[in-house]
Amino acid sequence: MRLLGKNPADGTVSLQIESDDDVWHLFNILEEGDLVTASTTRREEKAADKIRAERGEKRRMTLGIRVTKISFSESDMRLNVLGVIETGPQDVGQHHTLMFEVGDRIKVAKEWKRTQLDRVDRAVEDSLKPTIAFVSLDQDDASIAVMRQYGLKEMASIRSGRSGKMFGDGGDSKDYHDEVLATLSMYVEPGTPLVVLGPGFEKETLLAKGKEKSPDLFEKSFVYHTGHSGMQGINELLKKGMGADILRESRVGSEMEAVERLKEEIGKDGLATYGPREVMDAAIAGAVETLLVSDTIIREGDLDKLVREVENQRGKVIVVSSHHDAGAELAAIGGIAALLRYKTE
Repeated sequence: MRLLGKNPADGTVSLQIESDDDVWHLFNILEEGDLVTASTTRREEKAADKIRAERGEKRRMTLGIRVTKISFSESDMRLNVLGVIETGPQDVGQHHTLMFEVGDRIKVAKEWKRTQLDRVDRAVEDSLKPTIAFVSLDQDDASIAVMRQYGLKEMASIRSGRSGKMFGDGGDSKDYHDEVLATLSMYVEPGTPLVVLGPGFEKETLLAKGKEKSPDLFEKSFVYHTGHSGMQGINELLKKGMGADILRESRVGSEMEAVERLKEEIGKDGLATYGPREVMDAAIAGAVETLLVSDTIIREGDLDKLVREVENQRGKVIVVSSHHDAGAELAAIGGIAALLRYKTE
């Protein structure tokens, strides 16, 4: 995400959407009552006679709408913002929907919460970090996934054909690996950190062939052994903290690592607590080392007081995406938890 301008006087922030992740960030930042301004198209009504109106051509214009509803579509990474037109050349007081995707610009005027401004800063910072790609495979199947700021997304699944389901009986490993490499090139940019993982020796074979046939894709490649292949294997790697130095390049990697540590501390009744009241009490006592908050909680409630309390005591705040396994696990215990410096009553 690119920050185009910020005006503290009227609370406006102008942004450029540069990636799918930015659309997700905006969904978490916007809320009902915001004034959102953007370029859009709207049909102009023209009176053809006194009896009926003729529908005019759609034309481009800049409209500002007061938001009443927000929806996010993960399938096509599009954000729809519905509201009442408040500024613009026509139809003030009528409803209109602004649609946002990669390449669009947006100006938001609102009373900004501290957590929302922090999210803008994180989105701008994260736009400079590389995406991480995964190939998780065994002798039968391969899954290709990418790490986005809002979570993991599986891009493709390839069968080896050795069981005859895709390439027919007798499908060989050469076709399988070539298919994986060809599919990988469709989703991964050269120079992207690439993690190859899975049980057995299939990963080493693919890595060797990849470095030979597609050296640009495997320029920054790493290999790890896991007990499972597919998305299960990727989640296994993330939960165990394997390849942590690579995964920390992604915000999701650090989120999953923090939630895994939280689970360990809770499991042994150690330096962790969860629940709004318990975490606030710990924050007031200065005991919170790291505050973990689900992004859904951030959207639904005002946690600025808690965040300020933690940061005033030199604590760290991590907003965890609900779009990966660790985010779901945090949501299951209420969406608010903390790693502690010391235990509190």
